[in-house]
Amino acid sequence: MASERTDTGRGIAWTVVAGVGAIAGLGLFVFFQADGASYLTDAPEACVNCHVMQPQYAAWQKSSHSAAAVCNDCHTPAPLVGKLATKARSGLAHAFAFTTGRFPDTIRIKPASASIAQANCRRCHVAIAESMGHGGASREERDCLFCHAGVGHDD
Repeated sequence: MASERTDTGRGIAWTVVAGVGAIAGLGLFVFFQADGASYLTDAPEACVNCHVMQPQYAAWQKSSHSAAAVCNDCHTPAPLVGKLATKARSGLAHAFAFTTGRFPDTIRIKPASASIAQANCRRCHVAIAESMGHGGASREERDCLFCHAGVGHDD
């Protein structure tokens, strides 16, 4: 009887190991098929793996920001941990959207991403913003993208 329980336990363990292995294998297959390693870089070309990003990429190439900033400079936090967490969160959301076909034809920046972009506008342009009277205590209340929505993509 004890031998039967041991055999059952081993069978369950092997089933779990096989399931985890299959999921990991499928995950690695999808990662390599989707050129997942490109998302770990700062290369703007990684952002156009999704066809809905083509207009943003083309507009960025023509913008003044293309000479000074890549997508991650504006769309991810500067500290490495925040950058990687944002890329992972966005990547999983994008993978889900494109796998299920649940994405809009015209993409819109989400509030959390807009907040990151806002912080990066301030980080890079603090001196010029302050010289124009956009600094000081009320700086946090000003939304750069309200007046400069096309900057980076539609200059």
